[in-house]
Amino acid sequence: MAILVTRPAPAGEQLVNRLRASGRSAYHAPLITLAAGRDLVHLPAALTALNAGDLLFVLSQHAVHYANDVIDGLGLQWPASLSYYAIGRRSASALYQVAHLPVAAPAGRENSENLLQLAGLQQVAGKQALILRGNGGRALLGETLAARGASVTYCECYQRTVVPYQGEQQSAYWQQVGIDTLVVTSGEMLQQLYQLVPYDYRCGWLLHCQLIVVSERLATLAQQLGWRSIRVADNADNDALLRAIP
Repeated sequence: MAILVTRPAPAGEQLVNRLRASGRSAYHAPLITLAAGRDLVHLPAALTALNAGDLLFVLSQHAVHYANDVIDGLGLQWPASLSYYAIGRRSASALYQVAHLPVAAPAGRENSENLLQLAGLQQVAGKQALILRGNGGRALLGETLAARGASVTYCECYQRTVVPYQGEQQSAYWQQVGIDTLVVTSGEMLQQLYQLVPYDYRCGWLLHCQLIVVSERLATLAQQLGWRSIRVADNADNDALLRAIP
């Protein structure tokens, strides 16, 4: 068995290293790279506009990393008067490490649905909500908060950029080295991988690989695209992915 990890660095590289250390054959082919987002310049003003008790959300560790670079670089601090929320345990831990403030996060799967079930988010009318995220992504969190009466602002803290691969050449290599298990951590990357691989390789190899994903929503998308062997990890962190890989 050979495993292809498509998540970006550094988490993708770290997962590959752990797989290799356990004796498994693993390869890293990140489908996206990350860079600073276009809204970071507005982050200090966006934080200043928030009042005590308003809400701040981080949707990934990457959002925390890029936002904190700006805050730290300007000699500022994360406001202590806000209510902080994270999409999951990893992003909550990343924010706590830099802000040293309480961060609420769902205990189950790391997604907007579970986050929105937290008790503190049921009555948000009249509050401002600042969402730190990457470019694109799902609209469910912001739309639901707005429907509950909050005033929602987004800050694009990082940008995802597609890594260019030559589809036929790369597919031939992956098949040659025996890739039969794929680790994909977002719908964007799953569709990108599907479109990257030419039709013949897709039908003859790609869709026959076992697919490791991080949510039921992703599993449903994978089924619609044609995958049949799909395993859903408990969460998107590398520990959960390792448990899901047979």
